[in-house]
Amino acid sequence: MANEDDWTCDANDALQITVVQPSEEKPKTISSFHPQFTYPIFGDEEQIFGYKGLIIRLRLAAHDLRPHIHISYDDKFKPVGDTAAVDLLKTLKPWVPEEAFSTLPEYETAVQEDADAKDFVPPGNLVHSYVTRLRNYEIWAGSLADPKVQRLLNRAQIFVSLFIEAGTPLAIDDPEWTLERWTVYFVYEKVTPPTPTASQYSLVGYATTYRWWFYQRSELEMPIATEDSFPAPEISPAQLPARLRIAQFLILPPHQGSGHGVHLYTTIHSACFNDPTIVELTVEDPNEAFDALRDTSDYHILLPEFQKQKVGINPDPNDSYSKKQRPRYVPTSALIPTKILRDIRSSFKIAPTQFAHILEMYLLGQIPIKNRHAGGANMARLLIKKYNTDDPNERRYYWWRMLVKQRLFKRSRDMLIQLEMSDRIQKLEETVTNVEEGYEALLKVFTAREEALKSKQEEDGLADVIVDEGSANSNSSPGNGQRAKRKFTIRDEEDEAEKVDVSTIKRAKI
Repeated sequence: MANEDDWTCDANDALQITVVQPSEEKPKTISSFHPQFTYPIFGDEEQIFGYKGLIIRLRLAAHDLRPHIHISYDDKFKPVGDTAAVDLLKTLKPWVPEEAFSTLPEYETAVQEDADAKDFVPPGNLVHSYVTRLRNYEIWAGSLADPKVQRLLNRAQIFVSLFIEAGTPLAIDDPEWTLERWTVYFVYEKVTPPTPTASQYSLVGYATTYRWWFYQRSELEMPIATEDSFPAPEISPAQLPARLRIAQFLILPPHQGSGHGVHLYTTIHSACFNDPTIVELTVEDPNEAFDALRDTSDYHILLPEFQKQKVGINPDPNDSYSKKQRPRYVPTSALIPTKILRDIRSSFKIAPTQFAHILEMYLLGQIPIKNRHAGGANMARLLIKKYNTDDPNERRYYWWRMLVKQRLFKRSRDMLIQLEMSDRIQKLEETVTNVEEGYEALLKVFTAREEALKSKQEEDGLADVIVDEGSANSNSSPGNGQRAKRKFTIRDEEDEAEKVDVSTIKRAKI
């Protein structure tokens, strides 16, 4: 039998995604790109056996994602015993809508002669519009219970398997009350129609969110059944207190790096902020790239309020600590305005751990760089003098590290209490330093964005300048663009905390 390697190709290279729109004679390609992942379809090795010169072209109409699969190859392996080429149609059918398997002439005719394309508008309601690089964009939001939203999302879900690592396509055949919990956001570019009958919309990306019921004590008036009103009035999921979770978040590769991810995230946050039934916004299993995008957005959402409330670290929380005795505990409420900060977090509906990250970054940024580790601060002197150092900014930096250590210890207490005291201190010091390095990288991004925005405003008065960490995809591997990384481990959507690494420290004897 011929060498199997001669008949094996990389599935990511073989699969080509092309976005098309009508032209004068036949559909033309406006963008083309390859997937990041194909292991859900073709297995962990992402290899396809049995073809030479294989091209699997997935065509998608720009406005409504009408799909088509076209397979071509130079040669196909002839079966030998139980060894045969991969049945591509059988492999692809569970992942692509049935309508994708029409003939190419039928598909091209359908795209060219789509009678509804001219009047097409994205499903749902227009919730945000913006201009970036002199191009117009809109964000539309609709309930998954809407059949039009279902149809478009059903076509878009192929992207989940191809770009969102470990992502799972949504089930859209659930009962209506379940579908009502979901809202889908579509980002579209408004373009000049290439033909009189073509659509003016071209998909840029999308996100899905769902409401997750949140128990709280009678803060909302709920209908109660009485003898005079039985059965109880029907309650819609939208009436119940809930957390809002971002489940899928995707900007298509041709549009990444242009700020669309930030616009989409802040639009979702605004909807959450304006909904009295939503308690806080969370994210389901984010990756490092999405974390950077989220941090950038949340930082600039909270920055004006932090400045308005004059949030900062008091370098002398208690004069009796400063010169006379070592404090037994971190005097948190004397260092920072805890009540004001609780009110800010609740008002802006930021999840507690995420709010702590943004607050720590902000507080670090208020300390002059020369007094921070990144600026060459004398850590040896600081460790000796601690809160007794003469420079108030050095005291602020010392207390900043203590505040972060306190939070980290609370999050990882069960692991840390099993270590000897010296090992526990060592691990906390190492973790705080790693966290600080991650914050410093993000602060550079924030500073660059502010400088770019200021420069653009001075030039022509436009305020739409965004430094975007690649328009990251939730759950996916990093795509294009340089991204600052948080140096900690994400556990899950509700426990997005740094994990103190104790794997190299022997356990305390018990």
